[in-house]
Amino acid sequence: MPAYKRILLKLSGEALMGDDAYGINRATIVRMVKEIQEVTALGTQVAVVIGGGNIFRGVAGGSVGMDRATADYMGMLATVMNSLALADTMRQEGMTARVMSAISIDQVVEPYVRPKALQYLEEGKVVVFAAGTGNPFFTTDTAAALRGAEIGAEVMLKATKVDGVYTADPKKDPQATRYTSITFDEALIKNLQVLDATAFALCRDQNLPLKVFSIFKPGALKRVVQGEDEGTLVHV
Repeated sequence: MPAYKRILLKLSGEALMGDDAYGINRATIVRMVKEIQEVTALGTQVAVVIGGGNIFRGVAGGSVGMDRATADYMGMLATVMNSLALADTMRQEGMTARVMSAISIDQVVEPYVRPKALQYLEEGKVVVFAAGTGNPFFTTDTAAALRGAEIGAEVMLKATKVDGVYTADPKKDPQATRYTSITFDEALIKNLQVLDATAFALCRDQNLPLKVFSIFKPGALKRVVQGEDEGTLVHV
């Protein structure tokens, strides 16, 4: 039995690069989709928010000196590209996915409409939320917290390169230990950079627990959804 009925999974764009410098690594995206498929097989409803760093970092040099809002809109378009790639890979693996965009690109993806998103989730489809919040100055972490709260997700899962929240940077400090669970207030006092400030406040205010885990650990996503000791739970 899964511990969660509905989850919001936040993937970074960089996670799709694999060992490449930018773009989408085919083997990596297929592996991630298989991990998501394992979770849907348990009966858990899955919504995904994905970043755009893997594409936008490749053109970021050209955005130096650019207006911040313009650069953010470019980043949103990068997330749409990633969302399409993710949904198409899911289709090839026999899953049904729907991409819903916060900015209107009707010929490519459907617009985000909350009741429709809830309907898709109830039908067992994976919903991929693209284009962040649709507004500049907000990160995809904030978009994930917002969508997670809107769809009534029981937990927001933040997939990262490290397998949880540590007392210090485990790469720099060999003595660093992983928290099994920690409250939002403790994370704030200890200045643990779990999420950006806006996303963090949104999760805390809406009582949306956050689980930080490594997407690069095979089977980690399934273990998290089954309620096993994987990653770090940040809660109220």
